[in-house]
Amino acid sequence: MRFMLLQNYGRVESGCGPLSEWDPADIKAHIQFQQVLNEELSKRGELVDAQALSGPERAKFVVWDGTGAPVITDGPFPESKELLAGFRLVDVETAERAIEIAARASSAPGPNGVPVRQQIEVREVLSAPNPDL
Repeated sequence: MRFMLLQNYGRVESGCGPLSEWDPADIKAHIQFQQVLNEELSKRGELVDAQALSGPERAKFVVWDGTGAPVITDGPFPESKELLAGFRLVDVETAERAIEIAARASSAPGPNGVPVRQQIEVREVLSAPNPDL
């Protein structure tokens, strides 16, 4: 079973500010935690992919109706709350295992080593429907 574990900007229970405002040592510890978790998942054969995404200030929205040029606008407005920060794609035996991994990711260290308690969205990746049915 494949699950996408989605991490969003601004969805942390600890109340810590954005990573860009953290002390460099705290950023290093946070990133090292993520790398160690990814290495462990890779060794278990559970990690398919994990990526951080650029900040919302670099995002673009694209809308197109199939004719003419697409409309491209700058990324989300600052008041947006649901902005994707990164993801892990895992291939695990059960939904419970995906939840265990999400819980571990949620406990990544933030400023002063305090767990950020980031809300991680866990969603099963569905296969495409069979067009022959």
